[in-house]
Amino acid sequence: MSTDQSVDPTGKTNSRRRKVSALLAAGLVLGLGATATLAAWNDSEYASGTFSAGTFDLEGSTNGTTWAQHASVGAAATLSFTVNPANLAPGDTVYAPFALRLAANTSTDASLTVSAVTQTGTVTNLTYTLVRTSSITCNAGAVTGGTVVIAAGTALTSIGTPVGWTQTKGSPQTSAGATQFVCFAVTAGSGLEQGQTGTATWQFTATSTT
Repeated sequence: MSTDQSVDPTGKTNSRRRKVSALLAAGLVLGLGATATLAAWNDSEYASGTFSAGTFDLEGSTNGTTWAQHASVGAAATLSFTVNPANLAPGDTVYAPFALRLAANTSTDASLTVSAVTQTGTVTNLTYTLVRTSSITCNAGAVTGGTVVIAAGTALTSIGTPVGWTQTKGSPQTSAGATQFVCFAVTAGSGLEQGQTGTATWQFTATSTT
């Protein structure tokens, strides 16, 4: 009696499939392991900036020597007219200088202009001009040779169309900037009334440019 010693081919096939599946599974594990290793490679760069504001300060002087802050109408510098402006008669012209500069430690240049004029009391029948000059001297000659900021004949209640200028910071920065002198010339008109009195206050505005 013979015995069939043949092996079930299905069993061989199943065995091979198990081996292939094991290899595929191993391959998947290795693949996942490689992906995890690559993801662990990383690097960073950081950049930061520090931002500090500069300083900006305009100051004025009635004599070109003593400087101070006059930051409001109430703290306005009192102009020193060369002729007593309290005893005006029709046809009189009085003159007063003023000086401006950027204070020490100002970090930028400035664009400067007359931005407003305010009045108290009565200032009718008074006109004026404002010019830039080369020194604190303020008289008829200085006005004639100066650079016009506000045109002659402008009512004391107006600034007309003022012409601005550049005010430079100090060099080195710890020094005050260059001084700019201006000269006011106020003229009394024929309609000036006896006993009238009033005050005009001009505002100079500086705007940083650099």
